[in-house]
Amino acid sequence: MPYIKQEKRSGLDEVVNLMSEKGIKADGDLNYVLFAYCLRNTEPSYNNYKNYIAELNECSEEIRRRILAPYENKKIRENGDVSR
Repeated sequence: MPYIKQEKRSGLDEVVNLMSEKGIKADGDLNYVLFAYCLRNTEPSYNNYKNYIAELNECSEEIRRRILAPYENKKIRENGDVSR
């Protein structure tokens, strides 16, 4: 999880709020934004691109661990496990 200092979060939350206001959805919009950001703001080098991809992968893993897994567990409790 990207545990960043509290004083840095408010500025970043402004970006998140703006994305919400603009209607950025995880249906292609988010892909475009993240790709365009990388293309326009990442100094071309193998290491920089590798680090950018690693950040995206870590975000994916954090979503899986903290949001998706608890949701799946809730649905298992509600509907029963498929293996039973």
